[in-house]
Amino acid sequence: MALTYAEKQAVVEEVSQVASSALSAVAAEYRGLTVGQLTELRAKARENGVYVRVVKNRLAKLATKGTEFECMNDHLSGPLMLGFSQEDPGAAARLFRDFAKENDKLVIALGAVGGETISSGDIGKLANLPTRDEAISLLMSVMQAPVTKLARTLNEVPGKLVRTVEAVRQQKDA
Repeated sequence: MALTYAEKQAVVEEVSQVASSALSAVAAEYRGLTVGQLTELRAKARENGVYVRVVKNRLAKLATKGTEFECMNDHLSGPLMLGFSQEDPGAAARLFRDFAKENDKLVIALGAVGGETISSGDIGKLANLPTRDEAISLLMSVMQAPVTKLARTLNEVPGKLVRTVEAVRQQKDA
């Protein structure tokens, strides 16, 4: 069933709003997936903070115009599903990569982050980016290391003194 002009405008507006606030985008070819598989993918997307939408390429080009994902427009062809990461840059790439492992019909076409197009082969790099919580925990462990080392070093001085005094006492007893 064809979309009316008003429905097309609504789709472009919706995708444009999401694209303007998204951190990254991934496009994947979904040809051959069943409705059940697409429903499962959409459910996983909602859990991970990823906006997933099947949009005609012409409408997608209009929606991404003026955003940092405009660089994808030259590469949009065929039946594509767009995924926009809302919370962390690697969420959409992780979602599509993990789903493609289980369903060989889903083929990742390209991605974009920071105004740069990412080829399908490099999507794994984007997917391996740590989540926000993981990045914060890594930063905190790096920040904590010098303080921990200083505390151990300062604690070692009185410990060494006590061991030296104990060695002298044992030597005098003998």
